[in-house]
Amino acid sequence: MKSAMRSKDSARLGAIRLLLAAIKQKEVDERLELVDSDIISIIDKMLKQRRDSIEAFRNAERKDLVEKEEFELTVLQDYMPQQLTEQEVEKEIIDVIKSTGANSMKDMGAIMNILKPKLAGKTNMADVSKKIKTKLI
Repeated sequence: MKSAMRSKDSARLGAIRLLLAAIKQKEVDERLELVDSDIISIIDKMLKQRRDSIEAFRNAERKDLVEKEEFELTVLQDYMPQQLTEQEVEKEIIDVIKSTGANSMKDMGAIMNILKPKLAGKTNMADVSKKIKTKLI
């Protein structure tokens, strides 16, 4: 935040302030000190909001707002753990499907419950869900 202030990068500073405000709000609401996994879930939620906003603004042909949201998205992604590759995600999905013996869409919830703690913050869980569906059909 200090480097953004020093370089007078107001867009980056605004995105960082949004993140800090969300973290502080969560701490105040729940009256506890957040750990890294809590902060990652907050950032992940903010990333999802940005992706949804980008899609909505594209549909409304608001290029100015799309650019703003995309910038915030890139700033927030800088604070996430290193993302897994497509192959690593595929391997995790296949391993869990084999270990649980899942063979239908009824098993989707069980698979997601196992994968979510392993993959949260390291990949987009909506994409993981889509990949699981293609494997179970």
